[in-house]
Amino acid sequence: MIKVVFCAISFMISSVVYAQSSDSIQDVNELPADEEEVSELGMEDEIDNFDFLYTNNGETFNYDKILVENLMKEAYKHLGARYRFGSKGPNAFDCSGFTSYVYKKQSDVNIGASSRDQYARNIPIKREELQPGDLVFFTSPGSRKGVGHVGLVIDYDPLTKEFTFIHASTKSGVKISKSSEPNYTRRYVGARRVQ
Repeated sequence: MIKVVFCAISFMISSVVYAQSSDSIQDVNELPADEEEVSELGMEDEIDNFDFLYTNNGETFNYDKILVENLMKEAYKHLGARYRFGSKGPNAFDCSGFTSYVYKKQSDVNIGASSRDQYARNIPIKREELQPGDLVFFTSPGSRKGVGHVGLVIDYDPLTKEFTFIHASTKSGVKISKSSEPNYTRRYVGARRVQ
């Protein structure tokens, strides 16, 4: 008798669960199918809203993809080139010599001779606005004051706010580094865009 009552209760519970899941399935099948209805729900706006990656207080930056690709190709050509203070390339570089050489070679733009000059001359941007081709600045390894080193942004992750950059380091010559490396995290000063 207990088995019969238990089976009856189990059957009633499973019937209720099935009825509720059938209603849910039916509701899913009734979702709008055309674009007009999707847009009314705001789904289209949510999917396409990536403007925050390319704007600065409503001002859109002119991002020249071909120029940036050419800058990166030129910069990568010099990976491993040795460091020499005051050198402007093409066989040896100091940090500002490297960034100015790459820009001059690909866009015929004079971005400034020293890291301080490049920092003062170009357009200030926030870290969140970094794009490939932007300049990033650090203090000198031996001091905590002012700008003393510069690199060229390769990529930026908006989720972690970390970036990868190529630069002429005093110890290793032209190399790729990450902003998350302790040496660069504590020395970061700011960023500039060349336009």
